[in-house]
Amino acid sequence: MVRLGASSVILACRNVEKGEAVAKDIQATTSCSSDSLQVWHLDLSSYASVQAFSDRVKTELPRVDALLANAGILTWKFRVTEDNEESITTNVISMSLLAFLLYPKLRETADKYNTQTHFTVTGSELYEYAKFKERKAPAGQLFVTLNDETKANMSDRYNVSKLLAIFVVKQMAALCPVSSGGVIVNCVAPGFCQSELHFRELDNRAVRFMVKLLSRRTEVGARTLVHGASAGAESHGQYVPDCKITPTAGFTKGNGGAELQDRVWMELKQKLEATRPGVTSLS
Repeated sequence: MVRLGASSVILACRNVEKGEAVAKDIQATTSCSSDSLQVWHLDLSSYASVQAFSDRVKTELPRVDALLANAGILTWKFRVTEDNEESITTNVISMSLLAFLLYPKLRETADKYNTQTHFTVTGSELYEYAKFKERKAPAGQLFVTLNDETKANMSDRYNVSKLLAIFVVKQMAALCPVSSGGVIVNCVAPGFCQSELHFRELDNRAVRFMVKLLSRRTEVGARTLVHGASAGAESHGQYVPDCKITPTAGFTKGNGGAELQDRVWMELKQKLEATRPGVTSLS
């Protein structure tokens, strides 16, 4: 984004110190001005942090052309943050909260500057492998079941979180047509990339060697995010791995997928409204 000439890029980071180090590296490799790159605090494991970040964006930024929801965690340990298992809070609930909080700013930018803005979620091909046994839970109990440590299959949890993220993108796209808001909502998949995602809990020479051997360079994977944040209206509500619009698979397909999406949305909406009343009312 910086290399392509973006006038202002905000790096939203849980660890500001690490973010500042990344910003210095970007400045050194792109020769961009220090004014064009800022580091702001955002912790997706905290609803308060998400709301504070959103309020700051609305107050300090005159326009927002693209919001890239790239943060996420992969964990095999069951931990609770806010009212959910940690990866559900981070990868699904807070991502959705941020999207709905900042949608009005994206829409305002699109209208004021006669352009199309983007909300792009970083997904993963692993959603196709989700077993998602929690889908068999009684009506209204999907998230209750996901948050039950005695029933949690943490080896499947990352896959499930990325499946739920696709449902969120599809639902938000249905609620917010490009024709009425000028905001394009899509989900990209950068593939298996070199990043710290893999080393949070498994950090040894063997794991690092495997990642280096099999994964893409981060810069290569990042191209999918740049594409998603500049793709046309045809990408609205779509899954776009490797910069190609691709029909979704697995539990997203057919009538069963639509019904499951509705169930996820009804429960997610309740959680979002409990956190910030009125946040899902975008009219």
